[in-house]
Amino acid sequence: MELSRVSTPRVAVFRKEHFNAAHRLNNPNWSDEKNARVYGKCNNPHYHGHNYDLIVQVTGPIDPETGYVIDMKHLGDIIKEHVTDRFDHKNLNLDTEEFANLNPSAENIAIVIYTILRNQLSEGLELKIRLYETERNFVEYPA
Repeated sequence: MELSRVSTPRVAVFRKEHFNAAHRLNNPNWSDEKNARVYGKCNNPHYHGHNYDLIVQVTGPIDPETGYVIDMKHLGDIIKEHVTDRFDHKNLNLDTEEFANLNPSAENIAIVIYTILRNQLSEGLELKIRLYETERNFVEYPA
């Protein structure tokens, strides 16, 4: 089958990246006891860290000139500049403006990353973020 006969095929491409960051889950409106009960070890006042795996999914039409949905090198450069350089080896609560007043849960981190990357991609491309906080725990945005 010729690709030219298929009506604008859309393809999903994926880029996997990695960063390490520390955080503390804490609601300042709650007592220390309630924070400890709800967040457990994640409420450690001295913070704790994760080795995050980030999978960025971009879906769109294939450019007939390049054969790409997006140049994966370019996507990798965008992720490095706007996400990994910003969050890698940082204390998310203390070192980043995004989480100065936002609890850095995996859910919120995924939404922040989505928002940052969405602004770097053309409108015709769909974006989905999958963030692994551990090997067994991950979130996706949008759901």
